[in-house]
Amino acid sequence: MRWNVPNSLTLARLAAVPLFLAFLFLPGTVCKILALALFAVAALTDAVDGYLARSLREVTTFGKLADPIADKILVAAAFVSFVEFGELRALPVIVILAREFLVTGLRVLALAEGLVIPASPLGKLKTLSHVGLALFILATRYFGVGALGLVFKEVFLYLAVALAVISGGEYFWRARKLFRPSSSG
Repeated sequence: MRWNVPNSLTLARLAAVPLFLAFLFLPGTVCKILALALFAVAALTDAVDGYLARSLREVTTFGKLADPIADKILVAAAFVSFVEFGELRALPVIVILAREFLVTGLRVLALAEGLVIPASPLGKLKTLSHVGLALFILATRYFGVGALGLVFKEVFLYLAVALAVISGGEYFWRARKLFRPSSSG
């Protein structure tokens, strides 16, 4: 792996996950605020590391693989924790996580065939919806927003699930040639 700032930010995002979880599970207002702040900063590094990698021409194979995995680990850690806290139901989280595993597997299969499946605008929108949902839940754990907040949370959740399913389908559609029988025999 070539050491550069974008890859360092990706590794920092991975390293932030256990700390985020510690703050999330510790009692007290300060810990709730720290969990929210740490998640927000970690999520922001996703945009920053991608921008820096492209603008500085420091895109690496490690970054292409580790960056989306770091994002998935951060969001999955938050969503699974939210299920434990009763903030989210398990079924939508399972759908979201299944999509993440399937698309990651698809990307690995494509790499084995010498193909790279870049992130699509729809996939980026999906990531934004997941981060937005997590930030909303984290904020409401501290600030509280009443009954209207519960409605917004449900709307954000359905949007996040819909974008997960639709963008996952788009990735499989774009990679459909991987599933055609080969002509060699």
